[in-house]
Amino acid sequence: LSRVLTGEDVHLLVSLFIRSSLDLETALEECNVALHLFLNNRFADALSSLEPRKSHSMYHAMGYSSILLMQAAMTFDPKDMDVAMASLKEALHTCQRFRRKPGVLESLASFWHGQPVENLTEEEMHAELCYAEVLMQKAALTFLDESVIGFIKGGMGMRNSYLIYKNCQTMENVTEDGEKERSTHIHFRGGVNMGIGSFNLILSMLPSRVLRLMEFLGFSGDREFGLSQLREGAASNSLRSILSTLTLLMFHLYLSVILGTGEGNLPEAEALLKPYANKFPNGALMLFYTARIAVLKGNFTSVSVYCLTGNEGQ
Repeated sequence: LSRVLTGEDVHLLVSLFIRSSLDLETALEECNVALHLFLNNRFADALSSLEPRKSHSMYHAMGYSSILLMQAAMTFDPKDMDVAMASLKEALHTCQRFRRKPGVLESLASFWHGQPVENLTEEEMHAELCYAEVLMQKAALTFLDESVIGFIKGGMGMRNSYLIYKNCQTMENVTEDGEKERSTHIHFRGGVNMGIGSFNLILSMLPSRVLRLMEFLGFSGDREFGLSQLREGAASNSLRSILSTLTLLMFHLYLSVILGTGEGNLPEAEALLKPYANKFPNGALMLFYTARIAVLKGNFTSVSVYCLTGNEGQ
């Protein structure tokens, strides 16, 4: 070496080594392990497994910030919300590094239409998907600010996230059949199902006047299409299958009941929950939804049992 390496040089070399040694498939596998830790109530272990690579991997960054966001949503503690927001901003920065760097003309076009869908690598496609998901989470957290500025910022973030998801859907539609069978692409398709399905389902529950305005702005609020996308995502063997499942459970067991949009589909909810309840019998989320199903069925004795089981698990 012609000179002594500085601390910045060492950090750069370490960063390059970590990134080069972590391919997309490995990142997905490691995040799947962290997800299983999370579903087994090992929240601290899940964060610890993701933390070392969160600045070098889009999936580690997204997973780490997602767990912090869930924590903030459950506690509503301002400190937790600040930590989650800082992590989401860092995750957006990490995802951005993996996205295609467009030229000047492409940048102007992508402002309105998103990234061009042609000639993107598999990694760049996943970067678009992760960026949209983190952007949606950041927008949702911004809404909790409960101010006019927070509402405007959240709305703009949601719109940008939806446009990127639509772009990802176009990518999926033009992807050749052979490429769709790749192990990593299954996770991309599952993410598109989850994002497009969630947007359509949530928007479909808005009042008709508001929905017409949202559709005028480019959003889509087709409930049946949203449900079909989420069902496809839940049935897939992808990293985001559980997210599609949880969204469907929230719709059947809470939103449709509270908002009066129709009767919750208890048989489907039970079928969706059963494999996860068997795999993670003491998982807080599984006990929560199992108890909710018991409440809706009027089986309050079972609710007491599930609550006691949850307390013992803690």
